[in-house]
Amino acid sequence: MTDSNRWLLPEGVEEALPPLAERLETCRRQLLDLYHGWGYQLVMPPFIEYLESLLTGTGRGLDLQTFKLTDQLNGRLMGVRADMTPQVARIDAHRLKREAPSRLCYMGTVLHTRPDGFAGSRSLLQVGAELYGHSGLDSDLEILSLMLETLAVCQVDTPLVDLGHVGIYRALAVQAGMDPDQEITLFDMLQRKALPEIREYLGGLAMEDAPRRRLSALAALNGGGETLARAREVLAGAGDHVVRALDDLEQLAEGLRARYPAVLLHFDLAELRGYHYHTGLVFAAYTPGNGQEVARGGRYDDIGRVFGRARPATGFSTDLKTLVRLSRQPESTPARAIFAPADPDASLAATVTRLRREGERVIQGLSGQTADAAAMGCDRVLVKSNNQWTVVDA
Repeated sequence: MTDSNRWLLPEGVEEALPPLAERLETCRRQLLDLYHGWGYQLVMPPFIEYLESLLTGTGRGLDLQTFKLTDQLNGRLMGVRADMTPQVARIDAHRLKREAPSRLCYMGTVLHTRPDGFAGSRSLLQVGAELYGHSGLDSDLEILSLMLETLAVCQVDTPLVDLGHVGIYRALAVQAGMDPDQEITLFDMLQRKALPEIREYLGGLAMEDAPRRRLSALAALNGGGETLARAREVLAGAGDHVVRALDDLEQLAEGLRARYPAVLLHFDLAELRGYHYHTGLVFAAYTPGNGQEVARGGRYDDIGRVFGRARPATGFSTDLKTLVRLSRQPESTPARAIFAPADPDASLAATVTRLRREGERVIQGLSGQTADAAAMGCDRVLVKSNNQWTVVDA
């Protein structure tokens, strides 16, 4: 590396300069206050953990996204967290060990080896909330509502919420007698909505016509409110698991419409994000003109089993940097500030202390400094008159 490019950061790794850093911090405080008001307690997991803990359960799919290194104290492999969800699950299952429902929230930097959906960044400021210990629709609706409130606090445009349910595909795959490899192969095709490829692949598998027809139709089951009624017809005879999943989606949609009538709902029964660890409802939020999801989540029951205590769980996460980038909030005007000259007068020091305690921003001049109040971003100055320091306009 030459002297001319020592300042370069790794691709996909950003730093926040003023005033962006101030906007991020303002939103961070507002969100923590929001979560506190809903009863969610803040946890702060470590930035680095042993690899077997980070990549357990929900984290297993994060293997390629995790930076790995060796602990010089004992030779064990460690990982820099790429997602805080497994860490929070460990805290709930192993450290808190509560019987009652537990509401936890978190906020911190995660690092990815490669960019993913959130604005192509590898260094995200992940924000999220998890609700453990309840398996009913009430907790799913609460988490979805909190996700929408999160977007509202950050003044992100009213989103479209995409709803799906991985239990439908799991039940259809079991009925069709698919083995794990076949299930994963078809899963990949469904994510790409590759309809001809799906039909050809299913046509080559040994299964009855009814399960083949239902699986083949799954990729086309997406759209507005009519999607669920169409799914009930197309998937008729698929069994109780599928019927319950469709009932859950319908009830959840009714609850969301009642609380947030302006939010658009979209259903996609082949959208299986997080399929390897989600067990039920999955969802994502999209904003107008932005092709990538801005928040996502779902249900992942039994997530704590690998930590010794299985608990039903549902949650969501987002990237604070993305929310601030998409925010309708105007750029903040420069903060008002008072310039205090470089003067050893004890009464000046006392005045500066008093003003700061009153909430004023006071910038103290330094000996030999040539920059004036305007150059320091100050709109007022402290001047001495009749042995008293008073604030006047710059």
